[in-house]
Amino acid sequence: MMNKKQYSGPNLSEAIILVTGANGGIGFDIVKSALKSGAKVLGTDVVISKDLEELHLNASLELRAYDLSKDNHLEECLLWADSLGVNVLINNAAIFDMAPLLEADLEQFDKLFAVNVRAMFAMMQGVAKSLVSRNEKGVIINFSSQAGRRGEALVSHYCATKAAVISYTQSAALALAQKGIRVNAVAPGVIDTPMWDKVDALFAKYEDLDIGEKKKKIGKSVPLGRFGTPSDVTGVVLFLASNQSKYITGQTINVDGGNVLS
Repeated sequence: MMNKKQYSGPNLSEAIILVTGANGGIGFDIVKSALKSGAKVLGTDVVISKDLEELHLNASLELRAYDLSKDNHLEECLLWADSLGVNVLINNAAIFDMAPLLEADLEQFDKLFAVNVRAMFAMMQGVAKSLVSRNEKGVIINFSSQAGRRGEALVSHYCATKAAVISYTQSAALALAQKGIRVNAVAPGVIDTPMWDKVDALFAKYEDLDIGEKKKKIGKSVPLGRFGTPSDVTGVVLFLASNQSKYITGQTINVDGGNVLS
C-alpha cells in the first residue's frame, strides 16, 4: 500500500480519474501520482503492463484494456467511465511515427489521426456528455505536444495531430465553460520515456545518425539543459485536475524546459 503521507501534491480525494495511455512513461506516472493524491483511478491502454498490474493491488485502481482506435472499444470505455462516475479525463493515449514529407503516406496519416485526434475527441465528448447528463462539474486534460506548436520536416502527420488537440481543447473549453467543465491541454517537450528511444531510432534512420546521437543533441539544446522526466509533466497535469486551477480553462501549458515561449 502506498504511503499517502509522503505525497505533497494537490488533494484529489473527490476525483474519479480516467487515464488513457496508462502504460506509457507519462501515463504510468500519472496513475501512480493520482493514486497518491487520494483519487480513484481508472487506467486503460491497448494492453495492461506488468507494472500497472502491480499497482492494481491498490483498491482505488481499476484497469481495462481498450484499443481506442476501434469504435467498439471506444464505446465500451465510455460506458465504463460513465458507470463509475468519472469526473476527470486525462486524454493521454497517443502514437508516434515519422517519415519525410514526400514519403508520409495516407496509411500513416489514418493511423496517427485515429488515436491522436479521433479517439481523443470521442473520449472528450463522451466524458463531457456523461458529466452534463449527471449535472456534474469536471475536468478534461488533453495531451498535445511541443510538436503541435510548429511543423517539422520529418514529423508532419504527428505535428498536425497535436496541433489539432490544441484547437479542439480551445473549442471544447468555450463550449463547456457554462456547464462547469474545464478543458485544458499540456504540451510536453522532449520527455525521457521508452517512446523517445523509438523516436531516436527513427531520427537515426532518416538523418543517418548513430543511435543516441539525436537524443543527446536535443537534450543539450533545451534551455534548461536536459530532457524532461514523466514527473515534470505529472505535476502540471494534477495541478490542472485539481481546484488549484479552478480559474484556468482553454489553455495549453508547455512543459518543455523553455523550448517554446508563449
